[in-house]
Amino acid sequence: MDYQKTAREIYDGIGGKSNLVSAAHCATRLRLVIGDNDKCDKEKVEEIDGVQGVFFASGQMQIILGTGTVNKVYDEFIKIAGIEGSSKEEVKQAANAKQNVFKRAIKTLGDIFVPIIPAIVASGLLMGLLEGLCNVWPQMAESGTYVIFHLFSNAAFTFLPILIAISAAKVFGGNQFLGAVIGMIMIHTDLLNAWSVAGMNAADIPKASVWFGLYDVNLVGYQGHVIPVVIAVWLMSVIEKKLHKIVPEIIDLFVTPLVTVMVTGYVTLTIIGPIFSTIENWVLNGAQALITLPFGIGGAIVGALYAPTVVAGVHHMYNAIEAGLLSSIGSNTWMPIATAANVAQGAACLAVALKSHNAKTKSVALPAALSSYMGITEPAIFGVNVRYMKPFIAGCIGGACGGLVAGLFHIGASAYGITGIFGFLITTNYTLQYALVMVVATAVAFAFSWTLFKEEPAKEKTASAQRPAKEEQAQKEEASEIYSPLKGTAISLEEVKDPTFASGALGKGMAVIPSEGLVKAPFDGTVTMVFDTLHALALTSDDGVEVLIHIGINTVELKGEPYKALVKEGQHVSRGTPLMEFDMESIREKGYDLTTPVLVTNSADYENVACEKTGEIGYGEPVIRIS
Repeated sequence: MDYQKTAREIYDGIGGKSNLVSAAHCATRLRLVIGDNDKCDKEKVEEIDGVQGVFFASGQMQIILGTGTVNKVYDEFIKIAGIEGSSKEEVKQAANAKQNVFKRAIKTLGDIFVPIIPAIVASGLLMGLLEGLCNVWPQMAESGTYVIFHLFSNAAFTFLPILIAISAAKVFGGNQFLGAVIGMIMIHTDLLNAWSVAGMNAADIPKASVWFGLYDVNLVGYQGHVIPVVIAVWLMSVIEKKLHKIVPEIIDLFVTPLVTVMVTGYVTLTIIGPIFSTIENWVLNGAQALITLPFGIGGAIVGALYAPTVVAGVHHMYNAIEAGLLSSIGSNTWMPIATAANVAQGAACLAVALKSHNAKTKSVALPAALSSYMGITEPAIFGVNVRYMKPFIAGCIGGACGGLVAGLFHIGASAYGITGIFGFLITTNYTLQYALVMVVATAVAFAFSWTLFKEEPAKEKTASAQRPAKEEQAQKEEASEIYSPLKGTAISLEEVKDPTFASGALGKGMAVIPSEGLVKAPFDGTVTMVFDTLHALALTSDDGVEVLIHIGINTVELKGEPYKALVKEGQHVSRGTPLMEFDMESIREKGYDLTTPVLVTNSADYENVACEKTGEIGYGEPVIRIS
């Protein structure tokens, strides 16, 4: 492969230096911030030798080149462009700055609500499980065990403002414990519980005179509200950071927390809370009114528009809406419509996978379609449907039809953050209706995509792009196995919460959620690359299998701090040889996902690359079989 030629063609395809803001790379992707996306020839870049895929996300143009290739193309790219390389974090900051205020605000909401999804999912799943069991065995509701577990299921929703406050403080750069205090103030037991106010006379609600008698405020908590908490913690973070700069260090520990909590708390209960809780009620009432329009019309509208908002990058705001619906009415009626939109895009992508005669298209489309049914739609939307557009339109039509069914039956979920097949666990009161939503969305989207999608004739391959030589063909027909480099829980690649890995665009394989911070060699072979940031390494087996082990998701940002390499590039290792140590607790504390993809990066050279095992796994157990 001519890395300079590839870099030059990418440079020309994006519109040259005048359209380039900054460039960086991670283990697999060239990450570019572009001045004007319309000046980029995305289709031309996708056809460049070595490019495995192109998509726009988070204000970046991400070009998938694969391990071992991306860094070499990147080196040539910055020479051609005449720029200095940037870190991945610098590129993210440049991309964020390039986005408009609205998109930055929406992204911020996503950054706040996504990390607390596990807590909401845990409570929601437990709530759904208890409701399902009580439907089968009503006497269970009278048992002490039920009472205890029901208490667990309510915990995340009862104290949701505190969870939001902690997450918001992290995003805004404030002290997370001070953020927790602000959340506690807003649901303090001295305030009347907001859920107790319904039906009370206004005269019976306790009040307090504020701002020197200027007006009165109701002494009511903010249970069921999310946006006032976010605004309050933003103000807290601004005040805290300002005080850290102006208060002398010797008294900073005492003055800054005291003033921050006093000012933020008072402004929150007297201004922010009353104003933004009212605005939030308007938003939630509007969302609820939309999806409850008669004859399922509202559900159809949301189902049709959901996928386009994903493409536009503004779908993160739905987390706030769903959290608000759960807190205010106890039911997430948005989630079943989102499921309709997601599985419809998956079904449209599946039609492409089955109808296409292009091996590369099939290899990308099939796993992308399956991941959509697990709730991960980016591979299907960006990797296939938007690229061909007609499948995307078919998916929107299917989403509208599925949303129509969801709206007609008024289906509600007990959590957010889960869609697709796993959504059955949080819609236990609507199992048949929820299944009907998925069936209708799938059938309509698949039928339209199959009808509308027409594959362009394949271009004639050059001699250099023909099948491998006979001796290489004979080698790849031999079966071989890759053994687990980690101890932990093995999962399928589609379950990885990163669209590039989950789609299989970088290679087929599996992933491990580690329980020990040690990576061992998965076979006898050679260490071909140890990344500078130590978050990933590549090996080639003695029989030619190329493997990438990527320790964690987006952990390139840690710059090698929690890692210790035990081998060097070019070193020959035997199966089970320790390769890398990493500090699991440090990585988790910094908010990163430890899921470690194990990918066969030259999967295209083999007829079959299959995950052999999921669940608990130990070092050296066979996990991938290649033939």
